[in-house]
Amino acid sequence: MTLKYALYDWGGANIWLFHAINNIHGEWVDRIMLTGSSLGAHQRFPIYLALASLIAVIGASRYSLSRQALEQARGWLLVIAVFALAYTVEIGLIGWLKALADYPRPIAVFPPEAIQVIGHAARDHSLPSGHAAFAATLIASLWPQLNRPLRTFGVLFIVWVGLSRINLGQHFPADVLAGIFVGLGVTITLRYGLKILIGNAAETR
Repeated sequence: MTLKYALYDWGGANIWLFHAINNIHGEWVDRIMLTGSSLGAHQRFPIYLALASLIAVIGASRYSLSRQALEQARGWLLVIAVFALAYTVEIGLIGWLKALADYPRPIAVFPPEAIQVIGHAARDHSLPSGHAAFAATLIASLWPQLNRPLRTFGVLFIVWVGLSRINLGQHFPADVLAGIFVGLGVTITLRYGLKILIGNAAETR
């Protein structure tokens, strides 16, 4: 048994799961999946960064000049810094991993009549999914400032984006899972590093 067969093919489950999800279609299903894929595109980064900045300003302004206001402002500043840095690192890492692995996309593996592809589909650089990585980066960056309902929505958002890439015939499930791991790994590592730097800076003042 090869490493690829165990970690990527999952003993055939990767392909089976791809077909199970890719075969679910209908007018509303396609619209929902196209919307999820669009919301998880890297090109949305400036919009999400602007929204996070706006929420940070509004949230901090709700409090008087107090310790609570300072903590709120610091929390959102850390979120914005982590999101911006994680996006920069993640997009470069995803590009490097795609070129390194150079796995084919579903459209290059199966005959056209065997799958349903919606939208433009590349034929190579399938692993990992950039959309899934970006969705995970976005939610992981916002996580400390989200309440429980919003965290639940955030998890569902990542799942939505990931499923959309499979349903639209753009990626295999293993690509999506790898993208999520990359996004979470980069974001969590950077947040931890920034918190250490901030703590060290505060101690030296």
